[in-house]
Amino acid sequence: MKIFNTLSGNKDTLVPLKDNLIKMYICGMTVYDDTHIGHARTFLSFDVIVRYLRSLDYEVHYIRNITDVDDKILERSKELGIGPMELTDKYIDSMNDDFSALNMIKPDSEPRATHNIESIIKLIQKLIDKGHAYVGESDVYFSTESYSEYGKLSRRRLEDMLAGARVEVDSSKRNPADFVLWKKDTEGLKWGSPWGEGRPGWHVECSAMSMDALGETFDIHGGGADLKFPHHENEIAQSECATGKEFARIWMHTGPLRIDKEKMSKSLKNFITIKDALEKNSSEILRFFLISSHYRSPLNYSEEGLLEAKNSLDRLYNSIKDVQLHDVLVVETEFSKRFHKAMQDDFNSPSAISVLFEMARQINTFKKEKDLEKAAQLSKELVNLSDSLGILQDNPQEYFTSGVRLSDQEIEEYIEKREQARADKDFQLSDKICDELLEKGIALEDSNSGTIWKRV
Repeated sequence: MKIFNTLSGNKDTLVPLKDNLIKMYICGMTVYDDTHIGHARTFLSFDVIVRYLRSLDYEVHYIRNITDVDDKILERSKELGIGPMELTDKYIDSMNDDFSALNMIKPDSEPRATHNIESIIKLIQKLIDKGHAYVGESDVYFSTESYSEYGKLSRRRLEDMLAGARVEVDSSKRNPADFVLWKKDTEGLKWGSPWGEGRPGWHVECSAMSMDALGETFDIHGGGADLKFPHHENEIAQSECATGKEFARIWMHTGPLRIDKEKMSKSLKNFITIKDALEKNSSEILRFFLISSHYRSPLNYSEEGLLEAKNSLDRLYNSIKDVQLHDVLVVETEFSKRFHKAMQDDFNSPSAISVLFEMARQINTFKKEKDLEKAAQLSKELVNLSDSLGILQDNPQEYFTSGVRLSDQEIEEYIEKREQARADKDFQLSDKICDELLEKGIALEDSNSGTIWKRV
């Protein structure tokens, strides 16, 4: 198994630190808004990576954190007029609904920054004691000059660097590149510390949470390419200075996502949430589209691309349609070997998917030749391989009749709107909502205990 390691700049052989166990930490969401398709691209990439490693019988200890204290969170809570914890709980629930809709497996653990304050404070104190951090006029800073290898991940020179994102310039800094470990704050979320009331910096949160969960050295650390600098660079510096050991052995970064070849932003009015995307596309089509490009490559999101993804997925499902797969003995063919060769070369999903299409064409040939046994065997092999990508697991008949699948939460929201319409005696709107739900495969039934629904 070869994985491109951002740290080395090469495809490195995966050799777990311990037996068959792979310890993996992925930087997760900062929860102040709904998840968007850029998030979906990143976390689906790692979802496929975890699935595939587990299909090879690796034991993967998969950690993905939640950042629930941050400047953006505090700003958004003021904007909406609700408490920071109420805000983060709301968007954690929303995130979980979105990720579940995209058939993402849950991490083994999902630590929250606010639940790990004690560990964070201990880590900061350790850095101060070792001379790698200092107390400024108000905040506590990491001294980038104290770490001779600073910049090794991003390949930047210290003298060319400025303070990273989310770090305010302070005259008490010894170097402009020094970053906040503890931020003095008298408002919003705050905790007591040896340096006064405040809250942790963004970077130190991940170091504390990852090492608490996985130990001082672990196998894989990943996230979006935008986190390479300063976030991941700073994680390495503070972690290795605290422990004197290598932090993560392999660093993985996903490529950016564009909207019709432009950067996604609210100002350009091309900001698409996962919920927006699932209004127009089934979850499996969206998933297939997002994993069909190599995880390190840029991906352009467009209606044309989604239509192509739908047509491609239709072809795969059509090949196994009307094929009996029960009690079929799977015989590994050259197709499997080529699929695994592609995936073991830095998780090359486009090449692996191209093998699946070759298999589909061969299945169609067997069906035309009335060789149903061979068609069934190869179909079973196709389904088994696709499982490691999280696709092609539905019954073909259900796939072609399901349309856009609503989440449970979305259905409940429709029902709430209908109940309000009935309370307002707006029966026309009530009937319209019923019809819309039925078109989406959801039937409503009114009972004495309330409205119940089922998928049809």
